[in-house]
Amino acid sequence: MSLLLKNALLLDVATGDYTEADLRCADGRIAETGHGLTAPDDTRVIDLAGARVVPGLIDAHVHVTASTANLGTLGSMSPSYVAAHSARIMSDMLSRGFTTVRDASGADFGLADAQAEGLVRGPRLLFCGKGLSQTGGHADFRGRGEHLKDDHPCCAGVGRVADGVDAVRAAARDELRKGAHHIKMMASGGVASPTDRIDSTQYSMDELRAAVEEAEAANRYVAAHAYTARAVNRALEAGVRSIEHGNLIDDTSVELFLKHDAFLVPTLVTYWALKEEGREFGLPERSWRKVDEVLDAGLAALDRAARGGVRLAYGTDLLGGMHRHQNQEFRLRAEVQRPLDVLRAATTGAAELVGLAGEIGTLAVGAHADLVVLDGDPLADISVLADPKHVRHVIQAGTLV
Repeated sequence: MSLLLKNALLLDVATGDYTEADLRCADGRIAETGHGLTAPDDTRVIDLAGARVVPGLIDAHVHVTASTANLGTLGSMSPSYVAAHSARIMSDMLSRGFTTVRDASGADFGLADAQAEGLVRGPRLLFCGKGLSQTGGHADFRGRGEHLKDDHPCCAGVGRVADGVDAVRAAARDELRKGAHHIKMMASGGVASPTDRIDSTQYSMDELRAAVEEAEAANRYVAAHAYTARAVNRALEAGVRSIEHGNLIDDTSVELFLKHDAFLVPTLVTYWALKEEGREFGLPERSWRKVDEVLDAGLAALDRAARGGVRLAYGTDLLGGMHRHQNQEFRLRAEVQRPLDVLRAATTGAAELVGLAGEIGTLAVGAHADLVVLDGDPLADISVLADPKHVRHVIQAGTLV
């Protein structure tokens, strides 16, 4: 199957320059770019008349199974019901221009396989299975009076409780056995969990290092949920590759990001959405009251990290009916960054984080033919990315979707 885009303005995200050219896709890859390209007779040809083309967008922090903001209820839902919701959520993500997403707990190999085989319309799905949490940690959704349930491993849900080095190793190995692209650990408290404080640290250094060792042994890596500088810095010292959120980092954190060549994945839009709509979509009142602790600090943390040279990836972390705000993250980040730098986080930066540099997030010949055709110039006006109405075409693996 071949697709030829004529008269395009192709963006080189690395340089920020546009090139007037044609682009041909074949066998799911970008086959060639240049002027006056020709293609086989069965090729579909689209004349873009000077429209701008950017690489397919990458969201490095999603929860495609989160049909509600009350994450604790997912474990009691039928897995088939959760999968049906996930299919709709993923389809909408693709329509917004996201051709690859990294799930930060909840999605499994079944959803990833279904997408790869064409059974589910959606972005390429990089999954971690269930996130690892200590007892009383960010993925332990029991109320204070509930005892630990013996959940079947096929139950829906975003987390599993593992305490102690041996249990953490076993849990990490189990997720890797099932094909996890990365391991997710809860290294601090959070908004959606019922019994922890946001400013707590979670997991001992030995437990954190055990997960990192297991991931590295499998040529994978650990992503850690963490908010405060204290929690972030411990995770970075343990060898974690990406920090999710990081709203309360300090200058020492920036130094550690650089020292360990780690990534920060801010998720500003989820706090904005949770504050505005969280209770409407199932966020418990006690969790809603936690939002203010991290809402205002997120933008300052992004500014601190960007000015310090920290490697950044785009993430949203939206839940329930708030998934529709996925592109709003572009507008929020543009308050402290240039549009080009925000776009880099959603293309080359995220691709580097997930180990697919040169494969996704680029319009280079040989890369996966994932691209977005836009009405307008996103480098001049961030709303071209922030408002999905400006997405004219989405192409995934060389096919107009």
